[in-house]
Amino acid sequence: MNTPFSTLIRTASHEQHTEAETSTFMSDLLGGRLGVDAYARYTEQLWFVYRALEDGADALRDDPVAGPFIRPELLRVTELERDLAHLRGPHWRAHLTPLPATAAYAARVEECARTWPGGYVAHHYTRYLGDLSGGQIIRGKAEQTWGFARKGDGVRFYVFEDISNPAAFKRSYRELLDGLDEAVRDDLERHRIIDECKNAFALNSAVFAELGSEFPLTA
Repeated sequence: MNTPFSTLIRTASHEQHTEAETSTFMSDLLGGRLGVDAYARYTEQLWFVYRALEDGADALRDDPVAGPFIRPELLRVTELERDLAHLRGPHWRAHLTPLPATAAYAARVEECARTWPGGYVAHHYTRYLGDLSGGQIIRGKAEQTWGFARKGDGVRFYVFEDISNPAAFKRSYRELLDGLDEAVRDDLERHRIIDECKNAFALNSAVFAELGSEFPLTA
């Protein structure tokens, strides 16, 4: 029996996924050792990545590989902008800057969206399924640490109001991944997609490393 593609992706990228999740910056953020400014700066970086993901989505809606993954209930840019207005004020765009690692991450997402649907799916998977899973831990910690209203402004990025059953949605998403066997032409392409998932986590880790340098803990 063939191993489902969703399982292959998850197991092959486990090491990179763990490295991203356990970065010093994320550990310090979730441990309450960093201030709300660090959380706001992280949210700014997310905006650049999700702009690249969602700006590229329209052109892929009819693509046989990426199209099935373009789901309106996942869209995050509007919610990120509401959070940034709350965190940084109404003129948040005026001082918005990407870290070098963020710029590289967003550029890779944009390139995949434009030239390689399978690579776009790899980035789509690592971001949105992560938001529905580990992202909920970040939401809870942010509410607890900085006093945001539960599922309110400041954490709306993590609140998927149009997904009533996240567990069922994640199962259906993994079924779409498993269905890539039909849409993707050969084993080489499937391996390329898996490698791009690893790359996505590595790009994310690079962002965390630069955030960690920007917000070091003082002794």
